[in-house]
Amino acid sequence: MTNKKDPMIPDGQVNPIDTDYQVGQDNILVKVGPFGLDIHNRVFLISGLTIIIFVALTIIFQNQAEPIFSSMRGWLTSNLSWFFMSAANIFVVLCLGLIISPLGRVRLGGTEAKPDYGYLGWFSMLFAAGMGIGLMFYGVSEPLTHYGTSMAGVSVTDGVRTDWAPLGGAEGDAAAAASLGMAATIYHWALHPWAIYAILALGLALFSFNKGLPLTMRSVFYPLLGERVWGWPGHIIDILAVFATLFGLATSLGFGAAQAGAGLHYLFDAPEGLTVQILLVIGITLIALLSVVAGLDAGVKRLSEINMVLAALLLLFVIIVGPTLAILTGFFTNLGSYLQHLPALANPFGREDANYSQGWTAFYWAWWISWSPFVGMFIARVSRGRTVREFLISVLVIPSLACVLWMTVFGSTAISQVVNDGYNAAMNADVPLQLFVMLDALPFAQVTSFIAIILVVVFFITSSDSGSLVIDTIAAGGKVDAPLPQRVFWCTFEGLVAIALMVGGGLVSLQAMAVSTGLPFTIVLLAASVAVVKGLMSEPR
Repeated sequence: MTNKKDPMIPDGQVNPIDTDYQVGQDNILVKVGPFGLDIHNRVFLISGLTIIIFVALTIIFQNQAEPIFSSMRGWLTSNLSWFFMSAANIFVVLCLGLIISPLGRVRLGGTEAKPDYGYLGWFSMLFAAGMGIGLMFYGVSEPLTHYGTSMAGVSVTDGVRTDWAPLGGAEGDAAAAASLGMAATIYHWALHPWAIYAILALGLALFSFNKGLPLTMRSVFYPLLGERVWGWPGHIIDILAVFATLFGLATSLGFGAAQAGAGLHYLFDAPEGLTVQILLVIGITLIALLSVVAGLDAGVKRLSEINMVLAALLLLFVIIVGPTLAILTGFFTNLGSYLQHLPALANPFGREDANYSQGWTAFYWAWWISWSPFVGMFIARVSRGRTVREFLISVLVIPSLACVLWMTVFGSTAISQVVNDGYNAAMNADVPLQLFVMLDALPFAQVTSFIAIILVVVFFITSSDSGSLVIDTIAAGGKVDAPLPQRVFWCTFEGLVAIALMVGGGLVSLQAMAVSTGLPFTIVLLAASVAVVKGLMSEPR
C-alpha cells in the first residue's frame, strides 16, 4: 500500500536545515513543440550535451575507440585497485557501525513517519534495481571461473602465472577449490556492494526526508559545503552523478543484451552477433519507455515484483532438480567460507593475485560505485519511514544473504556438474551462454532457459526505467515530478550509450567507462560518508 502524502513533508520531530534554497529555483522552463521541460540548466545541459557528443564520437571513431577503452580499463584497475578496495572496506565498516550505534534509532522522514511500501514491494524494488542483470550474467560463470582457478592453484594475467595468494589455492582438491571459488564469488556480491549502495541511499533519504533538502546528490554535502552546495561545487557533484549512473547502467544493459542474445541463439537458433544485441537494446529500451510512462508504482514496482516471482521460481526449480543436498548444506558452508576468507579477500595491499584483485574486484567495486547514484537514489525514494537500523539491516544484510543463496544455487549446481557428472560444457562455454548451458543439463531446459531470458529482459527494463527516473531527478534540480519528456530523453540515451560502447569495443568498453566514472565518484562517496554521520548526529532519536 502506497502512502500518497508528500514524502518531503516530515512526520514528527526532525532537525531541518535552514536554507533559503527552493527546489527547482535554478531551473528553466523550455517549450519544445507540445512538450514542456523543467530542467536544471547547468546540470542538464552540460551532462546532456556531453553524453550526446560522447555517443556521436564513439560511433564515428569506433575503430579508434576500442584500444583506448581497453587501455583505460587496464590502467585504472591495475594502478588503483588498492583505492577501490580500501574505499569499499570503509563503507562496510561504517554501515556496521551505524547499525549498532544509537544513531540507528533515527527514523527517515521524522519520528512518526510510516513506511510508504510494505516489505515485499520494498525488497523487490531494491533487489531488482541493485543486482538483477549481474546475478543472471555471473551466477554461473563466476563460480566456475574461480573454481577452475583455485583448482589449478594459479592465476593467469597477461600470460604470466601467479600464485592464488589470498585463498592459498587448492590444486587438485576439488572440494577445497569449490569452497574457495564460492568464497571468492560471494565476496563480490555480499556486504561490500550493498554497503556502497546503502551509504548513499541513507544520505539521500536523510537530507531529503528529514532535513528538507532536494532529493539530489548535492544535498548530502550540505554539512561539508554549506550554502555553496547550491553553486558550482554542487553542480559538479550532480553532473558526476549523472555520468556515473548513465555509464554504470550502460554496462549492465550491455551485459543483459549479450546474455539475452546468446540465450535466444542457444534456444531458438536465432541470429547472433553485435547487430542482434543492438536490436535487443533498442527493443527493450522501447519497452522501458512504456514503463517510464506508467510511472513508479504501476511500472517499476509491478515489473520488479514480477521479476522477484520468476527469479524465486527459477531458484526453487534448480534447488529441487539440482544437487539439492549439496545446495542446502552449501549455503551455510559457502557463507562460512566467505567469512573465513573475507580478511584476505578484502586486503587491498600486497596482493599477488592480479587477475582476481584487479581484473575482478577493482572492476566490480568501480562498477557498483558508478551504479550507486542510481540505486542509492532509487532506494532512498522508496525507504521513507524506516529507522536507520532497519534500513541498513534490510539493505545490507538481507540482500547479501539473498545473493549468497543465488550464487550457491547456480554456482554449486554448475560446479557439481563438473565434479560429479563430468559435464564440462558450461565451463567451456562463452560467459553469456554459461547459464543456459548449465540449465540444459537439467529437466525442462527449454522452459527454464526461456524463463531466464525473460528475467534478463525484465531486469534490463527495470534498470533502464529506474535509472531514467533517478537521472531525471538529478538533472531537474531534485524535482521528483519533472515532465515526462525528460525521463524519455534519459531512458533513450541510456540505450544509445550502451549501443555506442558495444560498437566501440564491446564488453571491454562497457567495463572501461564504468571504471572511469566510478573513480571520481568514489571520492564523492567517501566525502558523503562524513556528511551522513554529521547529519545523523543532529537528528532526534
